[in-house]
Amino acid sequence: MQLPDYYAILEVSTSASLEQIKQSYRRLVRLYHPDINRGSMDMHIKQLNEAYAVLSDLAKRAAYDIERLENLRQIIMLETIQLQRRKARQAQKMTWRQGMIGFVRELKKGLREG
Repeated sequence: MQLPDYYAILEVSTSASLEQIKQSYRRLVRLYHPDINRGSMDMHIKQLNEAYAVLSDLAKRAAYDIERLENLRQIIMLETIQLQRRKARQAQKMTWRQGMIGFVRELKKGLREG
């Protein structure tokens, strides 16, 4: 499941102070509040409230940051695995004959050493 980007919702950087988060939250709530802006949806206000609730509480923010980094790590790992699979599919494949010759060569080498 994709984690919502609360920093983007509140339009602040990941290193924003609590004061910057509060200012941005208040500015955006005034901008999108349904009583002021008739075209605004309640969903946007709910997202702003959720983002502010998490980022304004230091413990929740720390937990969110950890979860966000873990999510990012998983995405990078999946992309790396997919890239490796694409490269493996494009790599030159060994023919049956080449495989048998290599097998016999390794078998003979093993018998000589043993």
